[in-house]
Amino acid sequence: MKKAQQSGSGQRKTAGKANGRGSAAVDSLRESWREGIPMPLWLQGALEFIQCAFFSAALVVVPLMAVWFSDGFAHRSLDSVFRMCGQVWLLIHGVPLELNLAAGGDSPAVVTGMLTFIPLGLTLIPFFLAWRSGRRIARASYTDQLWQGIAGALGAYLLVGLVTGFAVPTEEVGVNLGAATLVPLIPAGLGVIVGVRREAGSWGRLFGVDFVEWIATTSQHSRWAGSYVWSVIRAGLVGYAAAFGLAALGLTASLAMHWLEISNIYQQLQPGPIGGAVLTIAQLGVVPNLALWSLAWISGGGITLGVGSTLGPLGTAVGPLPAMPVLGALPAGDLGSAWVFMLLPVLSGILAGWWFLREGENHFEDWISIRLKVRWAALAVSTLLLGVFIGAVAGLVSLAGSWLAGGSLGIGRLTELGPNVWMTAVLLAGEVGLGVIIGYLVAPFLERDPVLED
Repeated sequence: MKKAQQSGSGQRKTAGKANGRGSAAVDSLRESWREGIPMPLWLQGALEFIQCAFFSAALVVVPLMAVWFSDGFAHRSLDSVFRMCGQVWLLIHGVPLELNLAAGGDSPAVVTGMLTFIPLGLTLIPFFLAWRSGRRIARASYTDQLWQGIAGALGAYLLVGLVTGFAVPTEEVGVNLGAATLVPLIPAGLGVIVGVRREAGSWGRLFGVDFVEWIATTSQHSRWAGSYVWSVIRAGLVGYAAAFGLAALGLTASLAMHWLEISNIYQQLQPGPIGGAVLTIAQLGVVPNLALWSLAWISGGGITLGVGSTLGPLGTAVGPLPAMPVLGALPAGDLGSAWVFMLLPVLSGILAGWWFLREGENHFEDWISIRLKVRWAALAVSTLLLGVFIGAVAGLVSLAGSWLAGGSLGIGRLTELGPNVWMTAVLLAGEVGLGVIIGYLVAPFLERDPVLED
């Protein structure tokens, strides 16, 4: 009897040990599953970007297929709708499309053109998906291995663009295979670089170069000059960002004030529930474009709404426009005092000048003071040049923003669409520069020195 009990007890102990080993194996398996399956970094990067391509494509396919199922594309086959989805996917990545459309009526003529207008709001979707993937790649990599994951990711996206560009052309819409392969790498590449930088915490870890250590090896004069230039660049970005923010607020106010006109255009179109939802998504996709148009308008540079149609605070001549609800928010009526809006970029320049003063990196003024020996003359010269430098930075950034916000719809009058690029850049640079001079001179009176107050 004792032997039997001892035998049973031994079996229970053996079973307990087995269960313990089994539980540890299960826990290990669960932990491995949470951490992911080990794989080469280039393969992980490729899989990350394949997911980016899939999710960004799904956001295009789902609404367009919903329109097709609701007989919104009654004249199109399922294959044609899928090709159109691929064309839209390429367009939101910045790939221009070649249009070859019938002139209409009994005319056998074909109208050709390039569709280059990019809905920047939709372009942000692949950018942020790539940003998320970049952070995941950085977490899985050592500093000297980051390039492997990035190379695998970009290589996979290159193949996706190549296959899409090969599969989606039709008689009406053509695609340049080289552009379809390479252009999508721009928003995706920027996204992954920003994501990797965000996770790595410094550009040194990203490129393998310690910039702080490199700067420490330069002379004191070089460090002062570098600090001044870097502060000027950042102040220019502050001025442009502030002007863009004010323009976006102006756009929001205009949309609210013209909401009745926008609603009337919706009712006239009668798109139905699904069509209305897709139309709204499309308009949300161009909101960043419209904000940049608003910036061009308040700067005085104006915007072009088709051949021969311009809109600005100093003059307006607008022809027939497409029935797009959001265009109902365009300024109309008496615009005699609209020039007042041109003061908004000056306010953003004042903010940039104040910001620069708080940085305390105006080593150029110190250098001029040593040579001129006259305080007021050194202050005048350095402040004037500071306004020129910071305004020039804002103008250069404006060139890129205005160029991205414009484009062509390919056919008809709307082959010229968007801000007047050069005029907007010149006027914005002058307005921000003037504001910088004012802000830098006034900022000392706005600051509070705790030592003096005590």
